[in-house]
Formats: sequence, structure tokens, C-alpha cells
Amino acid sequence: MDAQSAGIDDETAAWIRQQRVFFVATAPLAKDGHVNCSPKGGDAFRVLDPKTVAYQDLTGSGIETVAHVRENGRIVIMFCAFEGEPLIVRLHGRGEVVTPADAEFASLASHFPAHLAMRAIIKVRLTRVAPSCGFGVPRLAYEGPRTQLDAWATKRGRAGLETYRREKNTASLDGLPGLDNP
Repeated sequence: MDAQSAGIDDETAAWIRQQRVFFVATAPLAKDGHVNCSPKGGDAFRVLDPKTVAYQDLTGSGIETVAHVRENGRIVIMFCAFEGEPLIVRLHGRGEVVTPADAEFASLASHFPAHLAMRAIIKVRLTRVAPSCGFGVPRLAYEGPRTQLDAWATKRGRAGLETYRREKNTASLDGLPGLDNP
């Protein structure tokens, strides 16, 4: 895993499956727009093939990734080893937002566990897979998943989540369109 490539090999795919957190970074085209970096976790990431990955986009207070990907498609996903051998892998590519209204949604959603808070799936066609040393990344011990999002989503229910998305997920910080039909 020491050389960049345009696809994910079996060894890298296996390593990715072991990671418990990943980071997603996007940016709008406007030079004064807000760059966004979001941590993600849980069982939300899949390698679909050597050049395609996807992850569940769960309801949150912002919609930056969706808005940026819809505007320009640029995205990078970064995995860091906090346990075991030091390694960082960055997945650069062109993203696509797939919502429940899209024909491809059901097929993509079948790769993931059902999640009440899922508002979209971000699918990425990779242009670069770049491993690098993780010598500066600290060792951290995994304690377990957080349960707050599940409890919050369950308490709100489907109708409450739709209302929340209409209030919080229709536009980015910079006014870019977010979800069409939250």
C-alpha cells in the first residue's frame, strides 16, 4: 500500500473495512466558501469495486457535503489507523449524491444496514487512491459506538426527521442547495 493508484486493491479494501472512523472533505467553488471536513463512523462505508466507494449520509445539522458534491463533485475521504501499524489512505474522486427519490437508491442501500437517519448515499468514483505513512497519527483505543444518533432519530421518528431536514438540510452555510425533498 505504498504507492498511489487509481483503484483500491484487495489489501487496501481489507484495511479500510477494519477502520472505525473516516473523514470526508469537500469545498464549494467559491474562493470564500466554507471548506468542510466531517468525521463519519459506524458501519457506513463500502468498497463497491476497485474504483467505486459509497457511504451512508446520515441526518445531521448541516448539509455541506451534499451541497458541495452537487455543485462540483470534488471529494476526498481519508482513513487513519489509530490502532495497529501507522497508515493513512486518502480516496480522491468525483462524488454523486443518491437520495431515496433516485432509481439507484434501493440497490445502493442494500449494501448497508438499515438506518432511520439515512438521508442519502454518497457514491464516489475514484480518481486517486493515495496511501501515506501515519507516523504522526496518535494511537487511540476504540471504546465502542456512540448511541446518541440512533436514539435521537428514533425519538423523532420518520416525520420528525423529515421536518428536521426541511429546517436544517435544504441549504449549505454558503447558500448552496442541499436536499431537494428532505
